Amino acid sequence: MRVAMYYNNNDVRLEEMPTPKIGPGELLVKVHASGICGSDVMEWYRIDKAPLVLGHEIAGEVVAVGDGVERYKEGDRVSAAHHVPCNTCHYCLSGHHTVCDTLRQTNFEPGGFAEYIRLPAINVDHGVFLLPDEVSFEEATFTEPLACVLRGQRMARMQSGQSVLVIGSGIAGLLHVQLARAVGASRVMATDIVDRRLEAARRFGADAAIHAEEGVPARLRQENDGWLADLVIVCTGAMPAITQALESVERGGTVLFFAPTSPGVTIPISINDLFFRNDITLTTSYAGSPADYAAALELIRARSVRVREMITHRLPLAETGLGFQLVAKAQDSIKVIIEPQSKMASVSK
Repeated sequence: MRVAMYYNNNDVRLEEMPTPKIGPGELLVKVHASGICGSDVMEWYRIDKAPLVLGHEIAGEVVAVGDGVERYKEGDRVSAAHHVPCNTCHYCLSGHHTVCDTLRQTNFEPGGFAEYIRLPAINVDHGVFLLPDEVSFEEATFTEPLACVLRGQRMARMQSGQSVLVIGSGIAGLLHVQLARAVGASRVMATDIVDRRLEAARRFGADAAIHAEEGVPARLRQENDGWLADLVIVCTGAMPAITQALESVERGGTVLFFAPTSPGVTIPISINDLFFRNDITLTTSYAGSPADYAAALELIRARSVRVREMITHRLPLAETGLGFQLVAKAQDSIKVIIEPQSKMASVSK
């Protein structure tokens, strides 16, 4: 089978490797769509493991079923979680599925930028989701990122009536904008340094889209009846954005750090100003649980979160390298989908 082998962000090669063989409890899935995630182009995070086949936002068709599998059959349309928890450890039982040791060790073989993937038995048990007829393969690739967003807002205790500021209007930021709007935020505001992404933030539900260099706290007060934001969601690891978030959260509010920084970055924090005097909560979120995947797929099915309109590029497997460059540059794309069974590229304006 053909795969897109990652060596670095500027070197992704079309190569051949054997189609995986499945064992008891496993599935072989023909990949029809696989989204490029922002984490795929975090070169510092990937380079030590290269060469490898990336891709974890997948949707496809079951083409082979291992012995003992009863819930799925050949021809089923599915999405799947690449990381799945054990559901029995201390972390899982306390509701922190995404820090489970098992979750951090599970994955597909070889990765979603391939014509076929093998789903291990534990992934089949805990992380395969049948697609409703109303959900296309490309829409289903948003199940994983939206599951992460759902968990993030849950960890931040997002509530109806709160004002929300999303810093960074890439794909994660735009999903946060839409979900906050769907949950009932009183006002949703977004920032970015790219005009195209600010336009997208408005299109997907932001009441205001603020250029990140404008002096965000002051603009925020203008847009929010004199108040800062009850919830600030940081979707970039850039230090200026982090500083901006701490300056933009209202007393009693929450800052959700949704993106990692580069290695070694630390944040100076005033305990008195943030915590003792102003009762600010800082929290993080990583990945999503199986329940988040199921909820995300339902939101996509119900069109409560619009995902198809976020896709700007659909590329065949041979052009995965171009897709990585588009995502890494973060200028001309919002969501790039790789279609391993396709020969043609498609670009949306």
